Parts: sequence; C-alpha cells; structure tokens
Amino acid sequence: MELYVGALEEVADGARQQERHYQLLSALQSLVKELPSSFQQRLSYTTLSDLALALLDGTVFEIVQGLLEIQHLTEKSLYNQRLRLQNEHRVLRQALRQKHQEAQQACRPHNLPVLQAAQQRELEAVEHRIREEQRAMDRKIVLELDRKVADQQSTLEKAGVAGFYVTTNPQELMLQMNLLELIRKLQQRGCRAGKAALGLGGPWQPPAAQYDQEGSPVPP
Repeated sequence: MELYVGALEEVADGARQQERHYQLLSALQSLVKELPSSFQQRLSYTTLSDLALALLDGTVFEIVQGLLEIQHLTEKSLYNQRLRLQNEHRVLRQALRQKHQEAQQACRPHNLPVLQAAQQRELEAVEHRIREEQRAMDRKIVLELDRKVADQQSTLEKAGVAGFYVTTNPQELMLQMNLLELIRKLQQRGCRAGKAALGLGGPWQPPAAQYDQEGSPVPP
C-alpha cells in the first residue's frame, strides 16, 4: 500500500512539473515575440524549453537577481572611480592655472615670453599625463566589466541555463542579453508561470531589483 501511495505521489509530482514547465515555456514564447525578429529565429523551441526547465525550481531567478545586484554595484563603483579621477584632474588644472597666473603677475615684462614658453611646456606635460590616466582608467573599466560578464556567463552555464557559456562573440553576447531579458521580464511581471515554477501555494513573485536614484541596489 505504501509503495502504491508513493508511486501515485511520484506520478502527481511529475504531472505538476510538466504543467509548470508548460506554463514557463508558454510565457517565454510570448515574451520572445517582443524581441527583434533576428533573435526570435535564434531562440528555438528547444532553447526555450531548456530555459524553462532551468527555471522550474526558481533557483535561476535568485541567481540572476544576485548577478544583477553585483553588476550594478560594480558599475557604480567604477563610475565613482572615474568621477574621482575627473575631479582630481579638474583640481590639478585649476591649481596649475592659478600657479601660472601668479608667476606671470610677478614676472618682469622682458622675461614673460620665456616664462610663458616654459608654462606651455608644463601645461602640455600635465595634459598628456591626464590623457594617459584617463585611458588607463577606461581600460581598467572595460577589463573589469569583461570579467564580470565572463563570471555571469560561467555562473549561468554551471546553473544549466540554456545559451550561456563564456564567449566574447558579439552576436552570442547579444543573444545571452536577450535571454537574461526574458528571465528579468518574468521576474518583473511575476507571471503565473513564474509563481508556479516555485511550487508554492501562495502568490509568490520573484523579487525585482530596486535601485535608488544613484543606481545602487536597495535592500528589500
């Protein structure tokens, strides 16, 4: 008798899983229609079905949520670093301008051309230094963002999310961005498929990220 009851429960659980998979797949197929036609063609039934399977227990929703929060924190940190560098350069230019003005005011007229030539050389050297520091900062930002993208790709690949693997191919990156957009829209809409995928009795909704005016994640 216990074996019979256990078998029935297993069959019922399998049926619920199939229904959840169908609901998620239907929701994804509907969302795909909002994407450009070129990407609709690449998101085949098999890809969407595999993605729906990955979303069944809700874990991927949580993973994506965490990755997005890390991404926004990283972007904010890099933005603040570049802003600080720009402020340092502005202060440096102002100090140099003031220094040159004071030197010219104290300079005798016949020595002024020599002083101005020296100041021009100093100004050019400072501007060269500023440009190099800005380029170095921009390279650092690009490398850091590339690392974060690779981390996201690797994490989602290990989680079994269809379409994700470490790549720098622009077309593949755009496809992955569209897949993330599909998952994000399921979170935002809190669609019934997303709720059912968690197997909860209540009206659960995957938490959508909230950010303040500066783009920083706000704790729930």
